[in-house]
Amino acid sequence: MKITNIRFYDGSRQKVSRLGMSDLFLEVLEIILDMEVYLLEEKEANGAAELRKRIDEQFRSAGGWTQKKTGGIDWKKRLKYNQAIVVTLGVEIQVSARSDLLIRDIVHLRNSLQRGEIDVGIIIVPDDRLQRFLPDRTPSFRDAVRYAEEEFSEATTYPIIIISIEHDGPGDPLPKQSRRR
Repeated sequence: MKITNIRFYDGSRQKVSRLGMSDLFLEVLEIILDMEVYLLEEKEANGAAELRKRIDEQFRSAGGWTQKKTGGIDWKKRLKYNQAIVVTLGVEIQVSARSDLLIRDIVHLRNSLQRGEIDVGIIIVPDDRLQRFLPDRTPSFRDAVRYAEEEFSEATTYPIIIISIEHDGPGDPLPKQSRRR
């Protein structure tokens, strides 16, 4: 995949550097960049749940990341030094749900930051181009920035990073999830 935009809030860039989290941050970028995704470049032609499944698999296979399925941050990784936890990075992935769920992701990050469970939070979303090829209510980078800066501007007072991703090029459609009845 490609990374097309990165937006840093509340000194998150400096905090990543100052707290020695650069390796963790670079690992997130590598997880994204090492994943190949080709899809049908037609409006709403691809399944977003399949994209989410692939991203989750990349985090799982990277090792050391812990996943929480519901009610918390999607992925966390701790950096340890001499058996003591030094810093923790939290990652929320929002590629397969309604854009208004970005608020929930921001709240998860905020709560975890306030409780001292993480030191910096990341939200990964499709960029505006990729979003067109996913279901119509899938969030985009533009949505994430709007929610962070306008709808829930408190988000800009926390060390949060928004990263937008784009597929590698045209290909077969990503399978859509079958609807249960």
